[in-house]
Amino acid sequence: MFMENKFIPVSEPNITQKELKYVVSAVKSGWVSSLGEFITRFEDKFASFIGTKYALAVSNGTTGLHLALASLGIKKGDEVIIPDLTFVATANAVLYTGAIPVLVDIDPFTWCIDPKAILKAITPKTKCIIPVHLYGQPANMDEINNIAKKFNLYVVEDCAEAHGAEFRGKKVGSLGTCGVFSFYGNKIITTGEGGMITTNNRKLYETACLLRDHAMSKKKKYWHERVGFNYRLTNIQAALGLAQLERIDNLIDKKINIFSWYKNNLEKLKNIRLNPESLWAKNVYWMICLYLTDSKVSRQNLMEKLKSNHIDSRPFFYPISQMPLYKQFKHGNNRQSYQASQHGLNLPSSTKLTKKDVDYICQIIKKILN
Repeated sequence: MFMENKFIPVSEPNITQKELKYVVSAVKSGWVSSLGEFITRFEDKFASFIGTKYALAVSNGTTGLHLALASLGIKKGDEVIIPDLTFVATANAVLYTGAIPVLVDIDPFTWCIDPKAILKAITPKTKCIIPVHLYGQPANMDEINNIAKKFNLYVVEDCAEAHGAEFRGKKVGSLGTCGVFSFYGNKIITTGEGGMITTNNRKLYETACLLRDHAMSKKKKYWHERVGFNYRLTNIQAALGLAQLERIDNLIDKKINIFSWYKNNLEKLKNIRLNPESLWAKNVYWMICLYLTDSKVSRQNLMEKLKSNHIDSRPFFYPISQMPLYKQFKHGNNRQSYQASQHGLNLPSSTKLTKKDVDYICQIIKKILN
């Protein structure tokens, strides 16, 4: 019998003594703000992990996206193509620059941006594509990069949910002009709040370094020749992130194991599908996804019954274009985005889950849906 009244959250951070040791060391060093050895170590090790020349720590994933776009010179009147199904931060970052987010449909299998929809949305004003590796599944970067090359566009990978995911053996964040990661508390590794830009483009890296710190001159202290931002990560956060990064392979392996537990338990259910499994990709299963393909039980009803059994869940993101602020930026009917949003939910996905936890969750799901 499962432990009575034990609540199973969708996500929770996996913190060990290593993280505590590094954070205490940062505090004791006296370098608690945006300078300190842990920032440099975290950036260097993250660049090595992703396979890029450069990595730049930032205050969160949203500011990372904004900083990347600003550093590339994206400005008012430019158009940036993004998927309609993503967290709103992707669209917000485009608006911060004054540019126009062009919301296109997703691929029905991967739930990531559809390259065919990108092609239909390109205009002379298009300057950039932001593919989002949704819920840990990589987008089809070969097709996206081919389009970008043909039309001379930047590609900014939104890797907020896909630390360690791979496309044809290469890690996301190394496949476009740059990648942007989030280290929010529910991500595969966390700094509480925080993010990282990864790139092989030296000019982009140097511009982002400048703009991250109020665009302060490197040669003349407190001298500023352009508008910059305060998008710095603290040494304390970097200490937490470095310890997490040193454990990331084990955390990703646990994510993959958790997905296999769900899959083995639920594979006989005919009215659902779980996360995509592409031959050309390594999915890191940031969130375990359940998509109702044909069920007499509504998603809302399923979520309510899970909650009554002490199991947390979350609906898929709303399509960005469904929100009043963004309706004007919709390109096409985006049918797949709306369908996925209506039928998908996220199940408990924490690396602290046990097989017993997953067995119980699946037992309840089968009881509800059968």
